[in-house]
Amino acid sequence: MAEEAVTTLDAELSRFVRAEEGLALLEVFLEVAGPRVGSAVLDPVGMRLPDELTADRALVQGLIEGIEQEPRPKRRLLQVTERAYDLSDEQARWDYVRLAYCSNLATVWSVGHRTTYFEVADRSSATYWLPDSLKAQYFEALSTRGWAIPADWLTAVAKQPKPWWKRGGR
Repeated sequence: MAEEAVTTLDAELSRFVRAEEGLALLEVFLEVAGPRVGSAVLDPVGMRLPDELTADRALVQGLIEGIEQEPRPKRRLLQVTERAYDLSDEQARWDYVRLAYCSNLATVWSVGHRTTYFEVADRSSATYWLPDSLKAQYFEALSTRGWAIPADWLTAVAKQPKPWWKRGGR
């Protein structure tokens, strides 16, 4: 069975007039993608508020400080630290949306971890990878809610993913 074409969309906070717009677009995405999402995780170590964030700074800083106060297991070689969020819970979804851009790595996976839908890396780059059907639902939801879809997102071309045996270093 052929995989659905996927569109790559850049979503760094710096590309939006207000960072909160980028957060709102992520929030709408998580609502729309809800049934397809298997997990949403982030790295809770070394979180930092992005300079672009203007609203809710104190609230988000409080979330970060709360995470920093939690006991952590002793680090072991190659131990991966991640914090999972239940996106069906409204408060957890709100927290995740605001903390994703504060993290060194935040990822939203499909069910079965076959597809990455959204990722923030090094607090600076953020990307959506949307199969055509999910992209159509997402854009419809953004329009319905009155959010402007970035022009380059509207013109982004979907590409057919490489077969699994061709992915990797080539």
